Amino acid sequence: MTVVPQAAPASNPEFERIVSLRHQDPHHVLGVHFENGSALVRAFRPQAEHVDLIPDTGGRVPMQQVAPGLFEARVAGRKDPFPYTLEVRYPDGSTFSLRDPYSFVPTLGDLDVHLVSEGRHQRLWERLGAHPKRHSGVGGTSFAVWAPNAAGVSVVGDFNGWDGRLHAMRMMGSSGIWELFIPDVGEGARYKYELRPQNGPPILKADPYGFRTEVPPLTASVVHNLEGYRWTDEDWLATREATDLHAKPFSIYELHLASWRRNVEDGNRPLTYREIAVALADYVTEMGFTHVELMPVAEHPFGGSWGYQVGGYYAPTARYGHPDDLRFFIDHLHSRGIGVLIDWVPGHFPRDAHALGRFDGTAVYEHADPRQGEQPDWGTYVFNFGRNEVKNFLIANALFWIDQYHVDGLRVDAVASMLYLDYSRKPGEWVPNQWGGRENEEAIAFMRELNTLLREHHPGVVCIAEESTAWPKVSAPAEDGGLGYHFKWNMGWMHDTLSYFSKDPIYRSHHHNQMTFGLLYAFSEHFVLPLSHDEVVHGKGSLYGRMPGDPWQKQANLRALYAWMWAHPGKKLLFMGGELGQVAEWNHDRSLDWHLTEDPGHRGIQQTVKDLNRLYRETPALYEVDSEPSGFQWLQANSSELNLFAFTRRARDGSHLVCVANLAPVVRTGYRVGLPEARRYREVLNTDAMAYGGSGVGNGGVIEAESQGWDGQPASAQLTLPPLGVIWLTPG
Repeated sequence: MTVVPQAAPASNPEFERIVSLRHQDPHHVLGVHFENGSALVRAFRPQAEHVDLIPDTGGRVPMQQVAPGLFEARVAGRKDPFPYTLEVRYPDGSTFSLRDPYSFVPTLGDLDVHLVSEGRHQRLWERLGAHPKRHSGVGGTSFAVWAPNAAGVSVVGDFNGWDGRLHAMRMMGSSGIWELFIPDVGEGARYKYELRPQNGPPILKADPYGFRTEVPPLTASVVHNLEGYRWTDEDWLATREATDLHAKPFSIYELHLASWRRNVEDGNRPLTYREIAVALADYVTEMGFTHVELMPVAEHPFGGSWGYQVGGYYAPTARYGHPDDLRFFIDHLHSRGIGVLIDWVPGHFPRDAHALGRFDGTAVYEHADPRQGEQPDWGTYVFNFGRNEVKNFLIANALFWIDQYHVDGLRVDAVASMLYLDYSRKPGEWVPNQWGGRENEEAIAFMRELNTLLREHHPGVVCIAEESTAWPKVSAPAEDGGLGYHFKWNMGWMHDTLSYFSKDPIYRSHHHNQMTFGLLYAFSEHFVLPLSHDEVVHGKGSLYGRMPGDPWQKQANLRALYAWMWAHPGKKLLFMGGELGQVAEWNHDRSLDWHLTEDPGHRGIQQTVKDLNRLYRETPALYEVDSEPSGFQWLQANSSELNLFAFTRRARDGSHLVCVANLAPVVRTGYRVGLPEARRYREVLNTDAMAYGGSGVGNGGVIEAESQGWDGQPASAQLTLPPLGVIWLTPG
């Protein structure tokens, strides 16, 4: 091999940009280049004293320093790229051998870049982020990040002493995507991106597409192989795909991983993903819930946000273990027949310095105008839904959790804040849409596209809107003019029902319509009835604490509330602790008060919920036609002076259940209620049963209906109605 001597070149603007780390295509200068029948190899190793080029075919070629830290050598007779290593010696005598990152072709293709620019790359996580792989026969990690307005971007991490001079990235055309393959970097390496704005000092950012992070408060991303876990839930996924949850029982147990149960023997720490998987599956199976819903598990900087201010959208929080431990958690729950939903937060994100905000020194993921790009209630940034790359980031993220973590559904947080441009803003603090209106057309288009893709590519996976306004057709398909969600939280029902139950029974007759009004719109959407974490925080107290009366009355009211909810049209959601009659307001830093189950009254509340879930599963009338008027009929809706309600639920085959609620603290004997058939009925539920901690007033388990018309029904029966109690009757 012949070395061609070369004199140091004069000042070169490209070299200056390399040295200043502001070259958008360092591969154009560094690595192997061909001219005049020879290969020219350049390497940038700041502060190096000497660099040798060592081709894989053998030999050693000294390189000449032609600019500060910039070395080059010309090798005659080479016309094709060839593998080589660099041996770098520093003034302190230390020597390092490494493969040159600038000798590798891009790991991104033109089609990837094109799809990202158009916002249509549905599996974007497979291209952006950090991916351990073999490239041109060499092991390493490919890095790619979108930073459209940066003057330069480098990968920094444990592998280069966090020195941004050593691994500058190249921009792929004008896409704003920067790429670099770094040899010999593998799984577990910590890293960030060092971005150089057009003006100002460098910025250190975690990877927006990072799949793993350090444990907070540390903020580095961690290289992670997405292909390492072996799933065992094929049968579950096949069954899920064929399931229409609108016509199935759907009873959700919402929980916060850190405070469901703690390990008191080990410093009262939260359970890990693997520890909680087994304990939770046992408990949820015993209680009869069909699904669990996790408050956000994506990485978040501040634990006190409960996960609703996300820093790493593609990384499960490291607080409870490795990403594959979360996979085990979901896999194990699936093996026990339990679905897993996660809360997902596409509306806003925090201002933490290492995260998405002002990512390359400019507004990249958010609007630049604070009237559009900032959420005043939460001190956060709002996503720019009209930007293709941002929309792609979010849609791909939703698909990522379904594809990579096998989640069974997303509960989309704060939908109202996305729908309305003036959400929580005063006049002059928001920008109208092109028609002068308050509707956020870009966010609406984003949601419709997302939900259409979910329905098309992931049948059986549900998307649920936490939406608190009267926006129409939230749960109608996009092609029918809707937003495309499968379900909507019924916030009106929740507010009215809790308001009624919190009243002393002596005043309830004046608020009777709060219990009946919801049936005027109950069939306008596919609803979930939520008693969520939002109802037991911020000074609201616990559900138990909001019930009026002495402890016995509080317990009776809470049992009645749950029986009313489980009989009412709509799927069910209960936040953890509600089933225990948790006395204290929820605290994310401590465990639920499991000792309450030692008290017969609280244990009775837990048993009530268990029996409600069992009966719910066993009774198609309670779930088959939740969203159709044919599934519900009032029997008594106007007995306000008695605090009394009665209605019938029906299944498609005509089978039915009758619910009668006496929400006054008095026993009513000989009270006649209309029934659909003159036959024997079983009292399958009585919330005043002694087994639940009640007084035992009831009908002995059996009622004989007679052919006496009443309440518009052909038959009726005289019932004994327990105080602050609800009974369910079924034929048989």
